[in-house]
Amino acid sequence: MVILPAIDIKDGNCVRLFKGDYSTAEKVADNFLDTAKSFEAAGAEWIHMVDLDGAKEGRPVNTKIYTDVAEQTSLKVEVGGGIRNIDTINEYLQMGITRVILGSAALKKPQLVIDAVEKFGSEKIVVGIDAKNGLVATEGWLETSDVNYIDLANKMISYGVKYFIFTDISKDGTLSGVNAEQLKALYDGTPKDCKIIASGGVKTIEDIKICKGMGLYGTICGKSIYSGSLDLAEAVRYAADKNAG
Repeated sequence: MVILPAIDIKDGNCVRLFKGDYSTAEKVADNFLDTAKSFEAAGAEWIHMVDLDGAKEGRPVNTKIYTDVAEQTSLKVEVGGGIRNIDTINEYLQMGITRVILGSAALKKPQLVIDAVEKFGSEKIVVGIDAKNGLVATEGWLETSDVNYIDLANKMISYGVKYFIFTDISKDGTLSGVNAEQLKALYDGTPKDCKIIASGGVKTIEDIKICKGMGLYGTICGKSIYSGSLDLAEAVRYAADKNAG
């Protein structure tokens, strides 16, 4: 399993939100590049980065931050937030970003997902499914739809999508543990070659064990690293251990 430490950017700062509420933004680190390099030193191969300003405005806002991390570390960078057209995806990939996240666009502009997978391949595109009570939320979690999260995943799979990030918004930034029930339902309700990344609620190594034991592809860790409740190096080692889980 892959561990993806996270940096969310708002107003140029590294922040974490509580349950996706922008008004709760808490600065968690002084420098995004130093933080990324600390993840690299702990053994992480990936970094998950979100443009919170971009998600709210529907366009990329903090692009240079992500490309700096891609250029100045060996980390593979996964970026989401405000990506609404094929040109933006192309620009990010040309600038060294490894994988691009389509969130709101998956629900509102499915043709973009179809075109992106066809043009760039399924390895470069990940669909972010964020849910409240099992229903998909969009526009930086400011709107909730009537679409079930598993139904959306299977629709995306029919378009050629293989990678998914599932976030239970009620868990995000709470350190209350992953939503194992919804993650298992998603895992059981999609083809086994589907790559599911858990996001939201991770607190300790026990959450990493739950996700690995479930057979998930990856787990995103944010607040747990910054708060000290999860040791990133330990999490990376456990996730990579073929005999664990």
